[in-house]
Amino acid sequence: MKSDLFSSEHMAQQATAPGMTLQNAKSIKYAVNGEMHARQGSMIAFRGDLRFERKGQGIGGMLKRAVTGEGLALMAVTGRGEAWFAHEAANCFIVEMEQGDVLTINGRNVLCFDATLSYEIKTVKGAGMTGGGLFNSVFSGYGKLGLICDGHPIVIPVTPQQPVYVDTDAVVGWSAQLSTSLHRSQSFGSMVRGGSGEAVQLKLEGEGFVIVRPSELKPEKPSAH
Repeated sequence: MKSDLFSSEHMAQQATAPGMTLQNAKSIKYAVNGEMHARQGSMIAFRGDLRFERKGQGIGGMLKRAVTGEGLALMAVTGRGEAWFAHEAANCFIVEMEQGDVLTINGRNVLCFDATLSYEIKTVKGAGMTGGGLFNSVFSGYGKLGLICDGHPIVIPVTPQQPVYVDTDAVVGWSAQLSTSLHRSQSFGSMVRGGSGEAVQLKLEGEGFVIVRPSELKPEKPSAH
């Protein structure tokens, strides 16, 4: 049987090293030898002797998820084999974290990560009860973190002289040493009259970077008649 489908670009090869690699722009391959973690429902294929188990976040973490709808439902993948992960054909990226690095990521943008990384849900200081970020996922430690993003992400440097303001629905994550607060870009009177639709942003100050996606949350699809 002949087809461009069977070109080397599309064929899955045996892993040459353990851990996480990009299979292509839309999926991540993980050669498991022990344990790794992934968002529930993101495994699209696997081979070998692997087990998939729901992973709890502790009472505090589960309570925060229940209250806010934010956070990340995880599964532990254990054993020896290869697994592929993806989510709604979003673009995939791998971040290599070193000891001392701390990265704040919106739970909806996390695909998978090494078990050597520490993960917890933390309050976004100054964010109040708004939009996409009362609680975010904070990663620290040493290892690789697989992220997903609708479209191609934009990484914007933040400096003490130039804070950055981001839409809470578009923000993917930021370096955790930045300070956060809410910024209102229009008056209450303007909001009552309809305003610009961009009333409140997350303000990031300090030294670091912020990652945003080139889209806001997708609207609900209309039901078919």
